[in-house]
Amino acid sequence: MSASPEKNCEIGMLLDLYGALLTERQRDICEFYYDDDLSLAEVAEECGISRQGVRDALIKSEAQLFRYEEALGLSAKMREKEAAAEKTMRLLSRLEKSANTPGAQEELHRELEELKRVLTGYF
Repeated sequence: MSASPEKNCEIGMLLDLYGALLTERQRDICEFYYDDDLSLAEVAEECGISRQGVRDALIKSEAQLFRYEEALGLSAKMREKEAAAEKTMRLLSRLEKSANTPGAQEELHRELEELKRVLTGYF
């Protein structure tokens, strides 16, 4: 079961957010595979089941994690907040540069208004 690094990263994030909602067995298998980077065979040995059993559990667990994300959207909300924080930092950096230029009052006012829009939308 070889997935792209992007998918593995996404599932790892979903596991962090929703792992507590999985059964203990599902969570253990996912953590061994995604967090500890064990192979299917290693997870199977650790859990006392077949490689096929591990694969089936991973497929079911992944589907469940994606259903949780579809219903609750925590990962998407977190990405939106991260984007807002990055944009805020860029705006603050521009404000700092603008403050040191002659006649910067109008530019500062525009930058502050943009910063207010960003913060109003996410906090």
